[in-house]
Amino acid sequence: MNRILVIDDDIELCELLTDYLSSEGFEVDTVNHGEQGALRALAEEYALVVLDVMLPGMNGFDVLRKIRAVSRLPVIMLTARGDDIDRIVGLELGADDYLPKPFNPRELVARIRAIQRRTETAAPGSVGGAQQSRDVNVGDIILSSVNRSVKRNGEQIELTSVEFTLLELLLRQAGEVISREDLVEKSLGRKLSPYDRSIDVHISSLRRKLGHASETGERIKTIRGIGYLYALPERVI
Repeated sequence: MNRILVIDDDIELCELLTDYLSSEGFEVDTVNHGEQGALRALAEEYALVVLDVMLPGMNGFDVLRKIRAVSRLPVIMLTARGDDIDRIVGLELGADDYLPKPFNPRELVARIRAIQRRTETAAPGSVGGAQQSRDVNVGDIILSSVNRSVKRNGEQIELTSVEFTLLELLLRQAGEVISREDLVEKSLGRKLSPYDRSIDVHISSLRRKLGHASETGERIKTIRGIGYLYALPERVI
């Protein structure tokens, strides 16, 4: 499905994005009000939402909270250039990616297609295009690639699309260090750029949702200057 909802009060930008995204094969709906945008996103079927932070009626963060309360619909946040706080808050609330204004529409298309590859066109049970076993079990965590679900001790853990992909990458290479560059490229579909902390925010959110492992403390360990690893549970002898 190529239907996209743009929630932004800049009417000229909405018209520009409608023209450009339509030429790329997308069907585009636009809403210029926060609360109306949230209702539209949840009432109709969309592949993705492009959501501005500054909106009348209900700001973009509150719209995202409302969406995330009931849906894992992919969301790309539009933020003011240089406003790191907005980006971090958006990612912490469950945005899949962000794009600072002003931006090139080609970059937005690239971000959208990266999310589509991850959530729609990737074969079940695959990471980075390679076929993998469908389930991964590390300690008390079971991840199923078939229905993109994660359970801890049998309890369902709700993750965003990016968080699920990140966790799958880490679990399939549990005990091994994965560089930040690889994690960004495989989970966000783009190159790591200077001062981009988005992957660190997603990892922080994963840690919070998964909680500590009783044997090893922190499940996802930071390897300073390199990346992250998912700690293997200690063997009982």
